[in-house]
Amino acid sequence: MHDVTNTLSLLSASDIQQSFAVYLKQQRKIKKLSRSVLAERSTVPMSTIKKFETTGKISLRQLLLLWQSLDDLTRLQALLNSVESKSSFPKTIDEVLIS
Repeated sequence: MHDVTNTLSLLSASDIQQSFAVYLKQQRKIKKLSRSVLAERSTVPMSTIKKFETTGKISLRQLLLLWQSLDDLTRLQALLNSVESKSSFPKTIDEVLIS
């Protein structure tokens, strides 16, 4: 069973979805890509890109395909790696003292 620590956050899931949409739309415009060109590059349908940019709703798979076309997926992976390293608790007193 996973140890889940609940913390109070004023952010909702839809806030984060919208932040992804705003960020990726900005990246698309910076790179001067139309939705149709991005659709070709990412294999995400243009109608889905439009819906995502206006509502923030998209599947995780399609979000990752868009991210991969507009940014570097290793940046997202780094977020997960930092969580994994924080979740590993010290096993010895030396590990506690070094931290």
